[in-house]
Amino acid sequence: MHARDLALGCLATVAILVAAQSAAAQSAYTPGRTAWGDPDLRGTWPIDRIFDANIPLERPEAFGDRLLLTDEEFAERLDAARNADGVFTKDVVERGTTGLAAWMQSTSYGRRTSMLVSPPNGRVPRLTAQAESLHKAGRTSWKAENPIDWVTDIDVYDRCVSRGFPTSMLPFPYNNGIRVFQAPGFVVLQLEILGTRIIPVGQAEHWPQAVRGWLGQSRGRWEGDTLVIETTNLVAGDSASRDVMKRAAPPLQGRTKITIPMSEKASAVERLTMTGPDTIAYAVTYTDPDVFTAPWTIELEWTRNAGYRLHEFACHEGNGVRHMITASRAQRKSGEVAAAGARPEDGLGNWAFPGGQ
Repeated sequence: MHARDLALGCLATVAILVAAQSAAAQSAYTPGRTAWGDPDLRGTWPIDRIFDANIPLERPEAFGDRLLLTDEEFAERLDAARNADGVFTKDVVERGTTGLAAWMQSTSYGRRTSMLVSPPNGRVPRLTAQAESLHKAGRTSWKAENPIDWVTDIDVYDRCVSRGFPTSMLPFPYNNGIRVFQAPGFVVLQLEILGTRIIPVGQAEHWPQAVRGWLGQSRGRWEGDTLVIETTNLVAGDSASRDVMKRAAPPLQGRTKITIPMSEKASAVERLTMTGPDTIAYAVTYTDPDVFTAPWTIELEWTRNAGYRLHEFACHEGNGVRHMITASRAQRKSGEVAAAGARPEDGLGNWAFPGGQ
């Protein structure tokens, strides 16, 4: 075995040990209780730091199965964070606002090589043959080759319908606020972008199979101090159909993933565990055997920020879709080389979605 391979193997072992120690620490923390006795998750938990740190959804292949950055790699990420903080010197220094670098140094999550942790390589599993065909045929404004003639040429998010699920629970370039409310028998997750999830805990029967929701039907239960949420009955469909009623939101975000279909078998299990007074370990495992050849799991860390303010997400004022269609038609009529529907910034992926995906 080469020295480099041995070193990488040792680092992978260290990453697994760190993850195991982290899991042990999670179970060791005892959260406060609500007046009715449930673990108290209430508060505001924005996940903007994960996006700002440019922690990618998928792990770059060069890292293999390695969960965490080396000290040298982390130092590079930390330098980038300090440079970013420098733009906001007045807020970070004069007003005492916690910067990105401080967040990265306060949590082991700042060393993550990807949000995806399973499969072990941190990569999205292969699509089934049918799903791959629908994925390639899907239409979205993110595809440069797609002309936009009608609403069926535009993805569900650009139509301001939904980001999808579990996409809605993942970091985005903006409006990353999540606010948690609780009442006896209910947990409510208010999302800053397009949706509020009202989750019955320890109750609620399954919806009939024909009843579907953009965020599905979520039912919760407590396993010790961990809130477990099972979600089914998601809107099924794809981005290839010309029938707007058969179009669906994607399970994952990103220019190359926004046309991934969703079948009626799609389901997810989320786990929320307080790991300290101001942190929640969040994990979601998604299964759709008609679309993905294996389940996959994403882990995030939520950080409490009582000063974060959720803003109204006014997606458009009735003109966005119309302007996209008329602009695309005008471009093609005038013979412009620029592809109809293409974003003007071809490199926007690195800004729009962590890892440029």
